[in-house]
Amino acid sequence: MSKSQATPTSAATGTESPDAVLFREGMSRAAAAVHVVTTDGEAGRAGFTATAVTPVTDSPASLLVCVNTASRSAQALLANRAFCVNTLGAEDLTLADIFAGRTGLQGQDRFTVGTWEKLVTGSPALATSLVSFDCRISDARVVATHHVIIGEIVRIRLGERKPTLIYQGRHYHKL
Repeated sequence: MSKSQATPTSAATGTESPDAVLFREGMSRAAAAVHVVTTDGEAGRAGFTATAVTPVTDSPASLLVCVNTASRSAQALLANRAFCVNTLGAEDLTLADIFAGRTGLQGQDRFTVGTWEKLVTGSPALATSLVSFDCRISDARVVATHHVIIGEIVRIRLGERKPTLIYQGRHYHKL
């Protein structure tokens, strides 16, 4: 049985938009790679788990990251003007939970798990990641509850080829 629903009116289009709960349910059905996005600099070291990461263009190489405006990590990332997207392998599920706030570790303590390096921007790069994209912010704007941040990639570190950690149906899976 399929379910559809339209409720509130969109400020952008003036048309009805889907209910937020229905939207989240729909997005939970789409599989996505799991990343830990990190930053370090004058505003301090911070990081968060994200699936809202996507390439923008290959020339110049850039990608887009979305982060809730209320998070401490968002404020640090914007102030530092740099970040690193670390794509997690299947064995990095614990790190995904740590940086998603599902454990007791907060702030700097999150970086006591895993082996971290620094690339060009100084943002932490996970040594076991499938790939790390080290970025400088080229654009950032607020869209509703989230910052949409575009980073120009300044360094790419390829890790070992191994199974990827994905998130689908509100659970982690190995691909």
